[in-house]
Amino acid sequence: MEDKQKNLNLLLPALQATDDLKNLKTLEYDPDLEIVIAVFADGSRKGINAARDSGLSMIRNLLRQLM
Repeated sequence: MEDKQKNLNLLLPALQATDDLKNLKTLEYDPDLEIVIAVFADGSRKGINAARDSGLSMIRNLLRQLM
């Protein structure tokens, strides 16, 4: 089974290097709820459904919902 949190940890610096997501602070995967929680510098949060996603599908969904 893929380590989805590891995938997010590796992805985060690349997203933070972009102008559009430079205010992204953390990406946290909740395996019980199967969601990714994106936390921004202003304290806002966004939940992204990652249920039954592979690591790559999770990243695609994350990018679609953050952009």
